[in-house]
Amino acid sequence: MSIKIGTRGSKLALVQADTVCRKLTAMGIGVEQVVITTQGDTNHGVPLHEIGGQGIFVRALDDAILSGEIDCAVHSMKDIPAVRPSGLFTAAILKRDSPADYLTYPSALPAVNVIGTSSTRRRAQLLRHDPGITIKDLRGNIDTRLRKLNAGEYDAIVLAEAGLIRLGIRVPGERLPVEKFVPSPNQGTIAVVSRADPSLMETIAALDHPQTRTDTAIERAVMEHLGGGCFTPLGIYCRAGHLIAEVLSLDGSRTERIETDVPTIERAREQGRILKGRAQDLIDDAYKKLKVVP
Repeated sequence: MSIKIGTRGSKLALVQADTVCRKLTAMGIGVEQVVITTQGDTNHGVPLHEIGGQGIFVRALDDAILSGEIDCAVHSMKDIPAVRPSGLFTAAILKRDSPADYLTYPSALPAVNVIGTSSTRRRAQLLRHDPGITIKDLRGNIDTRLRKLNAGEYDAIVLAEAGLIRLGIRVPGERLPVEKFVPSPNQGTIAVVSRADPSLMETIAALDHPQTRTDTAIERAVMEHLGGGCFTPLGIYCRAGHLIAEVLSLDGSRTERIETDVPTIERAREQGRILKGRAQDLIDDAYKKLKVVP
C-alpha cells in the first residue's frame, strides 16, 4: 500500500507531515507527500477571526481528500473545526507534545510592553495577567513572527511551544503555565485525517495514542458546546482526565472557569453546558464586538 499524504507548505506543517511519513515508512508503508495551499497561507495580514477562523487551514485539504487527490492529511489538531464534512475521519492522533504557549523576548522581561499575537485567547489571558501591556496583531509562520520580533516591531511574541520544539528552534523566553494560560483545545497535538476507507483507516490507526485521543476528545466535547473558536477567548485543556476550561472577555477583565476531573465524554459535554451557561454573555459580547454572526 502507498499513501498520498497532504500537508500545508509551511516549515512546521512539513515537519509534522514528515513525522507521520517516517512512522508509516518504518511500518513498511509507502508514502508520498503532496503540498496543498490553503486560504490561511495566503492571507497573512488579516486576523483569523476576519477570514473564517482556524478552519481556513483545513478546508483545502479536506477538499483534496474528498476529491481523491490525496488519501489523508496531517494537521495541527487545534486547527480542525468541530463540524466536519461527511466522509472524513480522524484516523490517528499522535502522542501530544507540549500544550503550552511560549513567551519569547530578546531583552529582559521587565522591558516587555508590546506583545504580538492575533489570538483572542492569548490577548485576553495576557491582559488579565497585566492590563498595562499593549497587544499588537501578529500573523505569519514562525520564521516571519520571529523576524518581526527581532526587527523590534514587538518586545515579545507568543508562540506554541510544540512548534518551536518540532522545528528545533531555541529562543530566549519562558513557557507560560497551562494552569494560568490555558491552551487552545488540542494544542500541541498532530492529527491525521483520512477518507472513510476501512483499510486506510486501519493502517493509519497504528499511529494513534489512546490517552491523547481521550484527552483531546474531552477538550473538543467542551469546545463544541461553547462554540466561539477564534472569536471568543477560550482555553480548554485536559490531561489524563483532569479538565481546565475558561472563557474570558476580550479585554481579559472577566473570566468564567471550571476545573474538575472528567471520566467520560458525556461528563465533558455536561461541563461544557455548565460553562456556556455561565459565560454566555462573554460569548455574545465577543461575537458582537468582532461583528460575527453566531
